[in-house]
Amino acid sequence: MVHRMQAERTRHTTPVAAARRRRLRADRARQLADLLRHQILGGRFPDGALPHEEVIGADYGATRNTVRQALGLLRAEQLVERQPGVGTVVVCQKFPHGLDRLMGLAETLLPHGRVTNEVRTISPVTAPVPVADRLRIPPRSEVLYIERLRRLDGAPLSLDLTYLPMHLGPALLDADLENNDVFRLIEEAAGQPLGTAEITLEAVNADAHSAAVLEAPRGTAVLMLERLTHLADGTPVDLEFIRFRGDRITMRGLLHRTV
Repeated sequence: MVHRMQAERTRHTTPVAAARRRRLRADRARQLADLLRHQILGGRFPDGALPHEEVIGADYGATRNTVRQALGLLRAEQLVERQPGVGTVVVCQKFPHGLDRLMGLAETLLPHGRVTNEVRTISPVTAPVPVADRLRIPPRSEVLYIERLRRLDGAPLSLDLTYLPMHLGPALLDADLENNDVFRLIEEAAGQPLGTAEITLEAVNADAHSAAVLEAPRGTAVLMLERLTHLADGTPVDLEFIRFRGDRITMRGLLHRTV
C-alpha cells in the first residue's frame, strides 16, 4: 500500500516537476539573454564575436543548455547568428537614441553616420481634430504634413509623419528637408529655439505601408514615438508620429528620482 501511494504521488508530480524545471530553465535563459543583449549593445564585443559557450557559462554561472537557449533567443531577434568555424557573432548593430535631450535624429546619431531624409509627401492638409487640438489651432485649419523615410548611411531607420502649423509652412516648403532635421528648420523659421517636448513611446505592429517603406517584415514590431514639441515660449509647433525599426534603434535616458 505504501509503495502504491508513493508511486501514485510520483506519477502525478513528475509532469509538474518537469514543467517547473523547463520553466526555470526558460527563465534563466531569458535572464542571460537580457545580460548578453546589454553587453552587445554596449559594445562589449568590439570584434563582433561572442565568447565560446563554455566561457559564457563560466562567466555567468549558467549551464550549457541555458547558454544555448539564451543565444537562440538572441538569434530569433536577429541580433546574432552562428557562423560555422567562427561561432556566434553580432550581425545587427543598434544605435542609441536618447530620451533625456531634445535633439533631431541627425544630431542624435552624428557619431554613428549620416542621416538622410527621403521626403515622400509634403503638402498642406486639413488638420484632423486631434491634431488641431494638440497644436492649439482652430478646427479645420490647414497644417503642413510631411512624411519622411529617414536613413542612416543608407539603411532605413524610421518613418516620420509630421504636422506643423501653416505659419511655418512657406519656410519649410522651400527648405532642404533631405539633409536637415526639421527641428533646426523650425527654429530658423520661428526665430526662437525649441523648448520642451511631450513624448509617448510604445511598441506597435507595423502596418503594411510602414513595413514596406522600412523594408521590414509585415507585422513586425516597431517602436512608435509620439512627440509634441514646443517652442521656448511654450507654443506647440511640431506633432510627430515616428516609427523606428526596433532592430536598429535602442532608447536610452538618464532619469532622476524626485519625491
